[in-house]
Amino acid sequence: MLECAMSRVNHVDHTTAVNLREEAMSYDRVLAQATIFQGLSGADLELINSIATIRDGNTGDVVFEEGSASDELYVISNGEVDIVVDPALVGEQESGGSILITTLRRGQSFGEMALVSQNPRAATARLAQHDTSLLVISREALSRLCDEYPRLGYALMQNLAADLARKMRATDQLIQERVTWTAVR
Repeated sequence: MLECAMSRVNHVDHTTAVNLREEAMSYDRVLAQATIFQGLSGADLELINSIATIRDGNTGDVVFEEGSASDELYVISNGEVDIVVDPALVGEQESGGSILITTLRRGQSFGEMALVSQNPRAATARLAQHDTSLLVISREALSRLCDEYPRLGYALMQNLAADLARKMRATDQLIQERVTWTAVR
């Protein structure tokens, strides 16, 4: 009887270990989709995965508020996230409405500015889909990892600079379109 019980425990332990390994490999694939981790080796992705935590939520849950402290990067493992700004915070109009900047999906990252600056968040991130799952990477843990693995840190900073430049161009284009549309009205 004891042997039978021990056999079940060993099977459960093995099954749990296999499931955890498969889940970790799945997160490695999600990280590989993110622009800031492009070109990194499987070993590098495993290192990054080892410092990530998981945050789950549902539609409407706020990941962070515009103006709040920033110290984490997020990669969407499942679901969607809306990035919105409140124009009243920059004096554009009366308070009361948010402007949707973009909707991000699986494999996309946000909150990257927290890795290079401790300035307050420039926008609000809100979950746009039920059962959204995020990989969360703290600035402190990633900084330690980059110190320990300088080649990884260098590649990551190159990717981060390119990603932020791309996002700034997209935001500039959005602003130009809004200014042009407002001027035509």
